[in-house]
Amino acid sequence: MTSSGDTITAEITDIESGLQELIHRGYQFVHPCDANGEVLAVVGVRVHDNVVDVVRLNAEDDVVATRLPGTEEDILEPEVSLWRFAGDAATVLTALLALPDERTPGSLYVPETAAKGCWVPGRGGTSKWLAAS
Repeated sequence: MTSSGDTITAEITDIESGLQELIHRGYQFVHPCDANGEVLAVVGVRVHDNVVDVVRLNAEDDVVATRLPGTEEDILEPEVSLWRFAGDAATVLTALLALPDERTPGSLYVPETAAKGCWVPGRGGTSKWLAAS
């Protein structure tokens, strides 16, 4: 896997290397659980500039990544998404890591208010604030 600036250029071939690259890029992970404590998914969140990038791994072949405006209130069921990609883990992680960090003017509409964090679901139906770093 090679990087060019902030954009990955190689295809992700396994989940572990993709997740390691997400961690390297500043993604923080939460594990929403059901009422019995069973993990429903692995969710990675990165707040940067005025957007929130989210990846939800439900299974190896059921992964969804989205880029949302920083103003979006519910990151797991957003009203507005700027980019969305779904499929198997390797394909989705490759596409997510290929997204440019900086928003190119005119490429995606994003409100100019910088995101300072977002709410993510916690255990037992609670939510917690994930502050941007």
